[in-house]
Amino acid sequence: MSESEEHIPGEKEMNVGGHLTELRNRLIVTAVIFLLFFIIGFINVKSIYNFFIDDINMQLTVISPAEIIWIYFSMAGLLAFAGTIPVIAYQLWAFVSPALTPKEKRVSLAYIPGSLILFVLGLVFGYIVFTKLIFPFLLSLNDDMFHVMFTVERYFGFLLKVTMPFAFLFELPVITMFLTSLGILTPAFMIKNRKYAYFILIVIGVLITPPDFVLQIVVAIPLIIIYELSIQLCKVVYRKKQAQHEAFMNE
Repeated sequence: MSESEEHIPGEKEMNVGGHLTELRNRLIVTAVIFLLFFIIGFINVKSIYNFFIDDINMQLTVISPAEIIWIYFSMAGLLAFAGTIPVIAYQLWAFVSPALTPKEKRVSLAYIPGSLILFVLGLVFGYIVFTKLIFPFLLSLNDDMFHVMFTVERYFGFLLKVTMPFAFLFELPVITMFLTSLGILTPAFMIKNRKYAYFILIVIGVLITPPDFVLQIVVAIPLIIIYELSIQLCKVVYRKKQAQHEAFMNE
């Protein structure tokens, strides 16, 4: 039996109400998993906090009780979001899978662990850029002129502002491959819009780094490499999809 025969269009068709009910249920499952990770993070905030401040060798300051609450929610929320990434990816896959062929289901399912790995790699890369480049650069501007004191909220707010864009941008290869497998994205489109993508990535690099040209280039280059890698992966998926289509037409 061919794939087209295995996958019968309309086999699992739902009305609008059915789709909305399914979407609601998947959102509830995702929210419950997020809450469980959030509770785990909330319980282990001290360990997470110590992990982050070990690299800066500096005691942070709080100036209000609200900042203590803020750090608890921020650290727990970061862990919860990272832990829920594969759940979100799976729920999205499960929602669209009825429209996919069996082979497309198997291939696209493999993107889920990749999404978590790339998200974590993005966080790690952003954290290294922050602790090894951006933060030392900012401290060097002090030149013993001021007494340096950072509050918990300001420091971690700035840290998240730098690292989170990297985490999301590192998801680009997986998103590209997934959209290509669905027939939504093509290599031609990505190549045609390359210059606009470069511009956006450079702007992001400028926004999350201090006004130092070298640092901005150091940040922008990896982002451009990720985009180019995404184009190549898009080509691979697109060629396979075209070959499958041609094989089906020749049967």
